[in-house]
Amino acid sequence: MTTIAEIKNTAASKMDQSIAAFKNNLQKIRTGRANPALLDTVHVEYYGSMMPLSQVANVALLDARTISVQPWEKGMGAKIEKAIRESDLGLNPASMGDLIRVPMPPMSEERRKEMAKLARHEGENAKVAVRNLRREANDALKRLVKDKLISEDEQKRAEAEVQKATDKHIAEIDALVATKEQEIMAV
Repeated sequence: MTTIAEIKNTAASKMDQSIAAFKNNLQKIRTGRANPALLDTVHVEYYGSMMPLSQVANVALLDARTISVQPWEKGMGAKIEKAIRESDLGLNPASMGDLIRVPMPPMSEERRKEMAKLARHEGENAKVAVRNLRREANDALKRLVKDKLISEDEQKRAEAEVQKATDKHIAEIDALVATKEQEIMAV
């Protein structure tokens, strides 16, 4: 039998996971600054299989506008450069011996607005996920009432607590989106 506490805890922990996934998605949205996480989506061919860039090279920041990529094996530089260039990130890497420099081009006003819109869209998706978790928790509480395991008063109290958790998580998502938009719009 599921208890009210288990339902609330499960909903809250799943909401936390949704926020963590949202934060991860936000990191991939480009701002004017360089961020090594930007290259997390780039995969490179390595001995016949596609590997994430971070598993074949050291990815770090050179300065605020440049990411450095240091391949772990000689001969991988050209493949890494090609993979970065062909990714849909709009980046143009340049080799300097063994080191690959990836300068961040300044973003146009239009591109900034696109990125801000993308951040809002990701935020909306995260809110939908949190609201779906609230609905699942409320449905589970209704089943407990239907099975006569809890009273309707207990259900109402528990639903109010689930709503509080939902409101808290949605406020956190809104704050993350606002922060990301400021990062994007800062020149």
